[in-house]
Amino acid sequence: MNRIFSLIIKELIAVWRDKKSRFILIFPPLWQLFIFAFAATLDVQNVTIGIINRDNGEQGFELVQRIVGSPTFSHVVYLSSVEESTPFIDNQKGPLVISIDEEFSRKLNSRSQATVQMILDGRKSNTAQVVAGYITTIVNRFALDFTNKENIHLEKIELFPRNWFNPNLLYYWFTVPGLLAVLTMVEALLITGLSVARERELGTFDQLLVSPLVPSEILIGKTIPSILIGLAEGTIIVLAILFIFRIPFEGSLLLLYFSMFIYVTAITGVGLFISALCSTQQQAILGAFIFLTPSILLSGFATPIENMPTWLQYATYLNPTRYFMYISRGIFLKAIPPEAILQNTLPLCLIALFNLAAAARFFRRRFSS
Repeated sequence: MNRIFSLIIKELIAVWRDKKSRFILIFPPLWQLFIFAFAATLDVQNVTIGIINRDNGEQGFELVQRIVGSPTFSHVVYLSSVEESTPFIDNQKGPLVISIDEEFSRKLNSRSQATVQMILDGRKSNTAQVVAGYITTIVNRFALDFTNKENIHLEKIELFPRNWFNPNLLYYWFTVPGLLAVLTMVEALLITGLSVARERELGTFDQLLVSPLVPSEILIGKTIPSILIGLAEGTIIVLAILFIFRIPFEGSLLLLYFSMFIYVTAITGVGLFISALCSTQQQAILGAFIFLTPSILLSGFATPIENMPTWLQYATYLNPTRYFMYISRGIFLKAIPPEAILQNTLPLCLIALFNLAAAARFFRRRFSS
């Protein structure tokens, strides 16, 4: 135990004394948190749209003013003809063109059916769907106000939506808790992946081999500091989520840290395997990023796992980030019960045991050779 404890202290001191390591541990996670929180968003804002209004009546003018007054559309380009809509969409000046024909007001005043045409840029499918939803809401509200003003009797069906867990539909409430899983994985994997590779480049790894430490003790001495550093990184991100982004925390802090400990342990096993496999820090960084990219894509961070092909959904069960992503978002936003947390922590435990066992076996093979 004394030898292991000494190795743990040595690892922590080595990381802390290195100015570059200190910088990597503190500033990049916070910088990445802010960048991802505001850049990785599916909210549609500050949209430029085109409007073709060939109607000179009151109703057409009022509808245009309602669209212009929406905070979603920052810039409105008035087009004089339908032909101008083609270069507007082709050159990606905006994702939407609204066309109001010359008989719009006359048809409404005569109680006839009037139409509004929307031309959307299908290359930006998500933006097009969201913007079409905004315009549809504005047009439906205009139609409802017009029927009330003219005393036109229609059968009305009103929906009163209620959004649970995120009442104002703030997208960063969904993104930022997921970043706790992503950024903790990135930092823990890089720190662990560089540990042995750095020792080999500096020539201090040979000193460990001739020391009284056996391979299992070296493995433990490399694992525990990485777990502690990963938990410290997670703590920095949790504090930023609570006090900077002010996202509500509805669940148990103890269960969050318990699951985070298992998650970081699983990631540390992957990092040790990569570190033992690589001879230089450059190779370790490349190996870490080979693991990071599919791990993030298959975690459900940006796209729902349910939308993936069936065969790919089965592959996500081997991804530890999938389970902690669910736990992090559930604890922050809706206080998921302990049973649900344990159901997702158990696979993390199995993955952690497998990763550490594989890393230990590989360590022994490298030492014996």
